[in-house]
Amino acid sequence: MSEGKTVGRVSADALRGRALRFYDFVMAAFVAILLLSNVLGAGKVAQIWLPGVGYWPFGAGILFFPVGYVIGDVLTEVYGYARARRVIWAGFAATVFMALMAWVVVALPPAPDWTNQAAYESVFSQVPRIVFASMCAFWAGEFVNSYVLARMKLATGGRHLWMRTIGSTIAGQGIDSLIFYPLAFLGAQGWTTELVVTVLFTQWALKVAWEVVLTPLTYLVIGWLKRAEGIDVFDDATDFTPFGAKV
Repeated sequence: MSEGKTVGRVSADALRGRALRFYDFVMAAFVAILLLSNVLGAGKVAQIWLPGVGYWPFGAGILFFPVGYVIGDVLTEVYGYARARRVIWAGFAATVFMALMAWVVVALPPAPDWTNQAAYESVFSQVPRIVFASMCAFWAGEFVNSYVLARMKLATGGRHLWMRTIGSTIAGQGIDSLIFYPLAFLGAQGWTTELVVTVLFTQWALKVAWEVVLTPLTYLVIGWLKRAEGIDVFDDATDFTPFGAKV
């Protein structure tokens, strides 16, 4: 697919002050999927039957968390690194608040006639080590994903979108997994070093495979947004520091 033929190539600086019709909606979708995948998916272990293997357990969150990476690709590809950076920080802040809120709500003493405290704790109580690992992995992985995609777009002149989305996911999800699993589980009871490494690479491969499967949808969404906004942003003079505030 050829990108940029029906829209105008612009630098990130050229968007300053320009009304963007769908940017806020994409940001909201990113933050919503991030929070929901952590709340609803992270705590459940599901299983799938694989030919020749049998039933294979997996974290249910893997079905939806990678969609956040796809939206991250959409943000960087359509709106540029600086605006993707803003969304990543919004997602990080929302995750920190969610963790704090969950801790406070679970810790509140239950009313005497409310009998669901044990069930509530089993679903929403958090292991501080895992929460810390998750937030660090998300922050680093998302910024690597966005940076790699933006740099590859400049290097390819906007061609080969599939190469950029998959390549950035390999890098971003790789960093995410390399940070999360050792921080969360290395040395923990029941987790051998071999198991940590096995799960790390298995989850990484599954997340990248999900990105490949969703590539046609990514093409459709990016193409539609570029036409709707009338832009194709290239980060020619962007400051790629994660801590920049300029958009």
